[in-house]
Amino acid sequence: MPGSGCSAIGGFNRNHAVLGTSEHCIATHPSDMAIAMRVLDAQVETVAGDGRRRVIPIAEFHRLPGETPHVDTNLRHGEFITAVTLPPPPPGRQVYRKVRDRASYAFALVSVAAIVDAADGVLRSARLAFGGLAHKPWRVEGAEDALRDAPVGNDSAGAAADAVLQGAQGRGHNDFKIPLVRRVLAGVLAEAAGQR
Repeated sequence: MPGSGCSAIGGFNRNHAVLGTSEHCIATHPSDMAIAMRVLDAQVETVAGDGRRRVIPIAEFHRLPGETPHVDTNLRHGEFITAVTLPPPPPGRQVYRKVRDRASYAFALVSVAAIVDAADGVLRSARLAFGGLAHKPWRVEGAEDALRDAPVGNDSAGAAADAVLQGAQGRGHNDFKIPLVRRVLAGVLAEAAGQR
């Protein structure tokens, strides 16, 4: 119920957010599909009750909790989603990795959607979106910039993870997510570059 507080902040918070939180909410976005759509720069098409149509870039569709954690999206009252469109993907290999507590029916502790264009041990470009970390699919341009024309390896993955995790704050039970992001990202980049 809005305004009732967030019991996870001082309580059990293993599955909760480490980025983009507010004093009102540390919930994570539960969708796997939205993480993949974020890395692909999807667009959400809507229609209002009066027939007005709108196209919302997926980057602007989901909201951080701020003062109104019960408002998850930028949909207007009476507005409905009619379609989600995907532009042609950029060059590169697409990888999705989800780390969870059990094999089925579990939300991500950390997930990474990646599109990586690599050749001869060099990451020419990369797109990255993360799940399990924030109230919305998490994408950081600085992480992608850190990987452009960088050699595949732990140093490059570490620089990208530093950018992703800027401002990260564990709340006790979820502290493990911060080093887990580093390991998962390094594995995803190695796999996408054909080194695993």
